[in-house]
Amino acid sequence: MCMQLLSRIYTSLFIISMVFAVNKSFSQTSHSTCFGSSSRGSLSKGQQLPQQGAQFVVYSKLGWWLGRTYVHSVVADIILQTYQKLSEQLPHAIFMYAETGWSEGGPFAPHKTHQNGLSVDFMVPVVDELGVSTLLPVGMKNKFGYGIDFNSEGRNGTFQIDFESLAKHLLVLNQVAESQGVVIKSVIFDPRLQPLLFQTSKGPDLREQLSFNEKQAWVRHDEHYHVDFSVSCLPLKK
Repeated sequence: MCMQLLSRIYTSLFIISMVFAVNKSFSQTSHSTCFGSSSRGSLSKGQQLPQQGAQFVVYSKLGWWLGRTYVHSVVADIILQTYQKLSEQLPHAIFMYAETGWSEGGPFAPHKTHQNGLSVDFMVPVVDELGVSTLLPVGMKNKFGYGIDFNSEGRNGTFQIDFESLAKHLLVLNQVAESQGVVIKSVIFDPRLQPLLFQTSKGPDLREQLSFNEKQAWVRHDEHYHVDFSVSCLPLKK
């Protein structure tokens, strides 16, 4: 009797897990729908970005498992295509994306935006003291990277912001977005570090093609840069 009961329990759990897997797979391959704005919105059928891929990694596996890396399906495609192109154009560089939003959008503390799948944080690419591309040491002690501070020269200890790779990433991101009829609405990056970004070989193109914040945001945005995409959204459901 006990064995039969256990068998039924395991069978039920298996069926539930399969249904969950199918639903998750469906949600990640279906087209997303966004509602409202990035500061007051929601998302339907959000797609989770992979933990790693062509020379990029997620900021935190814990954050990934908690579901903090979902975006609109169109945005996901743009991000992944961009990383693929960068792996060919900048094979020496390593990139890291950070928080994006929940699978169904909505309030996303401690962020004030990221509510409809169109906002993405990217950790700044960095090089070590030898000029070799590396990853920021992200963990609980530094708020999963968001607590790292860079000085006015873009340096933190042995880490130096790789402004050339940062500029290239933004330009390729914009190029891929435009190819899909999507506009990058704005880029938020520490105004004190923007001059160093604009001094790179791609600086003039950045100024011409993208819109950057002129004033300091409510947090510095020195260890990461925030990108808002513009995709047609439906009115927010009441």
